[in-house]
Amino acid sequence: MKLVIQIFVLIVTESGILFCQGWELVWSDEFNAVTLDESLWTREVGWNGGWGNNELQYYTNRDVNSFLENDYLVIQALRESYGGKEYTSARLKTQNKKFFKYGKIEASIKLPYGQGLWPAFWMLGQNISSVGWPACGEIDIMEMIGGVNNDNTAYGTAHWENDGQHLQSGGNYKLGTGIFADDFHKFTIIWDHQFIRWYVDDDLYYTFSVIPFDRTEFHKEFFIILNVAVGGNWPGPPNPSTIFPQRMEVDYVRVYEQVTHVKTVLNNSIQFNLFQNYPNPFNPETTIKYSLPFNSHVSISLFNVLGEKVAELVNDEKQSGYHELVFNANSYPSGIYIYKIQAVNLTSDFSRIDMDANQYFVESKKMILLK
Repeated sequence: MKLVIQIFVLIVTESGILFCQGWELVWSDEFNAVTLDESLWTREVGWNGGWGNNELQYYTNRDVNSFLENDYLVIQALRESYGGKEYTSARLKTQNKKFFKYGKIEASIKLPYGQGLWPAFWMLGQNISSVGWPACGEIDIMEMIGGVNNDNTAYGTAHWENDGQHLQSGGNYKLGTGIFADDFHKFTIIWDHQFIRWYVDDDLYYTFSVIPFDRTEFHKEFFIILNVAVGGNWPGPPNPSTIFPQRMEVDYVRVYEQVTHVKTVLNNSIQFNLFQNYPNPFNPETTIKYSLPFNSHVSISLFNVLGEKVAELVNDEKQSGYHELVFNANSYPSGIYIYKIQAVNLTSDFSRIDMDANQYFVESKKMILLK
């Protein structure tokens, strides 16, 4: 039995605000049933003229090409004469059954290997039937083309249309050792209204902006596809070294939504504040404390009495709550210094508590050094 874990970060402030941030599971298939759940998945059938890529396989709805085994989904490519083709495989989709806009979409997969194999975990726009491809948009979460020096590389790509032209952008991830057929690996995208980010085993390897006006496809709903193609324009055909059958084993497919729950426990709330350093005067160390009502990028800078910036003490993303740092002034001359904090709310989810996502704060305090 597989265990699905939801991860949240809980912050309870002294003044009574509770923040709960993280990923909430909204849909998954753990493949721990006896047969494929056809209320979630449709098995496509046919050759379809090579599926736009001159592919060589015939997709079937037979259990020999897609089935559940030991709590895994198995998509199996075979070398056999069927439907006028020399290979069979399976292609499963959630079109019109499960489709999503934004979120974290991931699967744990053990890939096939060998020249001519083309496994994929990807998404198409739910409106493909009305607008066609590439106007519907395509998000390739994982593709691999098999063969020597290829079985260790996964690709992530976005496809879209602009003025009737097909455009694409993507990157790739190469394993340090071994190939993707050796074990299960986690393939993930995190997709929001600004970016799509690609990960393998939680390692970020490519980021794509969906902000430009010509990328409206990526602000609509997409469905999920799992398939193993054989041959095609990109991988080329199998050769005598290619071993069949080949299997893609899928441990799970999961979709998460990013959530930020905010609950007021008491009547008062945490404030944005830069507290007086202590001790003050100090020699040579002092502690600076500050508080944030929400996640933000924070910078704390040090200035001399002439207003000249002499140091940057903090320049980083910080969680909501209370923070402190110890400042050591051994390398500075004695005198009076002023420190200033700046914080910009970069987390749009906090609009749920009526905070301007672009609000800008500045506050200053004095600190006196004696030597």
